[in-house]
Amino acid sequence: MHAATFFDGTGWREGVVELADGRVRLRSGSPSALPRLDGVVLGGFTDHHVHLQLVDSAGLAGSRLGRVVDLGGNPDELRRTALPGVRIDVAGAFLTAPGGYPSDRDWAPEGSVREIADAASAVDAVAEMVDGGASCIKVTSNSTAGPVFSDELLRTIVALAADHGLAVVAHAEGAGEAERVVRAGAAVLAHAPFTQRLDDEEIARQAAAASWISTLAIHADDQRAVAIDNVRRFHAAGGTVRYGTDMGNGPTPVDLNPAEITALREAGLDDGALLRALAPVDPLTPSAALLLVPGGSPATADPLSARPLTAADLKV
Repeated sequence: MHAATFFDGTGWREGVVELADGRVRLRSGSPSALPRLDGVVLGGFTDHHVHLQLVDSAGLAGSRLGRVVDLGGNPDELRRTALPGVRIDVAGAFLTAPGGYPSDRDWAPEGSVREIADAASAVDAVAEMVDGGASCIKVTSNSTAGPVFSDELLRTIVALAADHGLAVVAHAEGAGEAERVVRAGAAVLAHAPFTQRLDDEEIARQAAAASWISTLAIHADDQRAVAIDNVRRFHAAGGTVRYGTDMGNGPTPVDLNPAEITALREAGLDDGALLRALAPVDPLTPSAALLLVPGGSPATADPLSARPLTAADLKV
């Protein structure tokens, strides 16, 4: 057994790591007589924007991710997906206007899109996602790639989701779309705005009304620079930034993405803010995989140095 400092999802605490039933486990406590683990303990990180059908998701088992949020896929296929030590939350299918993005994309898995023409079809689609275990509802509002919902229909979908206690996550792309979807009630942007620089007044409004999932590293240079500038000012205004990579959009790692971490640091997130964006799961959860930041301290816990905590780390 070793004494250890760990992050419970909101703050740093003291506990004990031990080998039990062949697994390294953590329990809370303040032991003074035990040797101290060299480093700090975290639960696996959260990637708030992934597409499991577009990657070899089996690679997540044993990675540094303990939770992923799938933001668009075939609900039936996602329902059958399970990974040891990784919590999977899903939005279900993309909800889009008839002919809207990504209904015409070859990469969109079969059965992953629902085209919503009116309030009645919105009721059916939201109910289907809820029945499939959705933890949020995903809508697309990409005016550069096809039709988008009217303001009225978008507000209807937001209200239907709210009736089930779910937030709407919006892919907003094109001039004015990030502003429009948040005004209609979307609580989360699936991508930090990357097609235009938001002015400071809009940044302040967004910081008060919505959170942003970063996805900075997927962009080419120009859009990456726009997105990082927007995130820098959004974070400075008190906005909530969530780590997310759009895993499956190009050759993204099926793990923590160093390029995304680098971009978030460029956007001004220091160690504490970065840890909050990564939202590590509570390591006291019985099924949680445990990570060790060797030699780290609460003030300097670099997520990129995290690795799985093993029995070898408990040898005196």
